Amino acid sequence: MAEQQARPAIDPRFVTTAFHIDGYRVARNLGLVRGITVRSRSIVGSIGAAFQQLGGGNITLYTELAEHAREEAYQIMLQHAAAIGANGVLGVRYDATEMAQGVAEVLCYGTAVVFELAT
Repeated sequence: MAEQQARPAIDPRFVTTAFHIDGYRVARNLGLVRGITVRSRSIVGSIGAAFQQLGGGNITLYTELAEHAREEAYQIMLQHAAAIGANGVLGVRYDATEMAQGVAEVLCYGTAVVFELAT
């Protein structure tokens, strides 16, 4: 089997919620890319979060779970973009859906593009 060349990582400066980046132009639009992860709370995490709820304020166990899920979905989206030859992603958005009690899907999506310096 032939060796696969690793694609370079996408520079975070070229990943944005905006639809343009000053000083660059979109040379090619490669289409929608997305990263999806499904996460569940552990029983231990749920018990710990229940105790945190009693005190009020930020429930750090849930915050950490949400942040990890978003980061994972984001990284998967970047991998998909790099795999099709993109060097940037525009219009990045997140969405989350509860699939079952304690189980959530997190989606990160955007438009994969190839940027060039504007002339």
